[in-house]
Amino acid sequence: MVSIVLASHGAFAEGIKQSGQMIFGPQEAVEAVVLTPEMGPEDLRAKILDAIATFENQEEVLFLVDLWGGTPFNQISLLLEEPGHEKWVAVTGLNLPMVLAAYGERFGDGSAADIAKAIYPEAQGGVKIKPESIQPASAAAPAAAAPAAAPVGAIPPGTVLGDGHIKIAFARIDTRLLHGQVATTVTKMVNPDRIIVCSDAVAHDDLRKSMIVQAAPPGVKVHVVPISKIIEVSKDVRFGDTKAMLLFETPQDLLRALEGGVDIKEVNLGSMAHSQGKVVVTNAVAMDQADVDCIEKIASMGVKFDVRKVPADKPEPFDAVMAKAKSELAAQG
Repeated sequence: MVSIVLASHGAFAEGIKQSGQMIFGPQEAVEAVVLTPEMGPEDLRAKILDAIATFENQEEVLFLVDLWGGTPFNQISLLLEEPGHEKWVAVTGLNLPMVLAAYGERFGDGSAADIAKAIYPEAQGGVKIKPESIQPASAAAPAAAAPAAAPVGAIPPGTVLGDGHIKIAFARIDTRLLHGQVATTVTKMVNPDRIIVCSDAVAHDDLRKSMIVQAAPPGVKVHVVPISKIIEVSKDVRFGDTKAMLLFETPQDLLRALEGGVDIKEVNLGSMAHSQGKVVVTNAVAMDQADVDCIEKIASMGVKFDVRKVPADKPEPFDAVMAKAKSELAAQG
C-alpha cells in the first residue's frame, strides 16, 4: 500500500486527516505533518522524515501538500530530489476530495505516481460554486444526470443485453442515501456503472432528488426511482450489462423491493437515523419495533446483513445487534 503524508501550514493537515477518517474510516500509513510558527525549515524536514519512518512502505510515498512554493512543499521538493526517492511524488492544492480520492485509489495496486495522476481531476472537480449560475464559464461543467433508470440510448423493449439480468453488486440501507462516505468509499470499492437510489419519498421530492444527483461521484450515473421502478428494472432484460449499487432509505423499502422480485442476497446495514421511539443500537443505527420486525422478515428470506458504517469498520455481529435492539425496546416499555 502506498504511504501518504499530508503536509500543511498550521493544523490544516491534521484537520483534513480527521475529516477524511470520518468519511472513509481509519487509514493505515497516513501521517499529518504541520508547520507551526516557531519551527524552521530543518525542523519541518525532521518531522517529515519522522513520519515516513513510521511507514512499512517507505519506497512509495505520496505527499499531499497545501501550497506550491510554501515551506512544506519546498522541504518535500528537496527530499524528492535525493537519491533513493525516485518513487516519491507530491501533489499540491490539498483539499478533501483529493484526500478521499487518494484513499480510494489505494484499494488498487498502483504506484504513488499512478495515484497522483488519478486524483488530479477529482481534486480540481471538487471546486464548484453554488448557485451554478455564477460559476465561471471556463470551469468544467459536471456531467448531466441520465434520466431515471432508463437504458442508455433508445434500446427497444425486449432487447437482451448480457445475460438479461441486472448485476446488483452492492445494496445498502442508509437514511442519508448518497453522501460522502458512500460516494467515495463504497463507490471506489464496488465500482458500479450506476447508483440507483430506491425510495418513493425521494423520487417525489425534487429538492432531495437534485441534491442526490449533485452528490454523484465522477463517472458514475445516479438515478432516483420509486420502489415499483426498481422492481421493473430488475426484470428488464435491457439491463443485463449493468452493474448497479442500490441504496435504500429504510428496511421497509428494501422489503418491498425483495417482495417484488428484486434479487438481493446481501445488504449492508449502514445507517438508520435516530428519531422519537427508536433506540440506539450501534453508533450509526437506531431502530423501533417496526424496524426490528422488518429486518427479521428480510433475514428470514435468506438475505445476509453486513452491519457497518464504512468498509474500513469492523462488522457488527448481526444477531448481537438484533438482540440489543429487542432488549433496549423492551426496557423502553
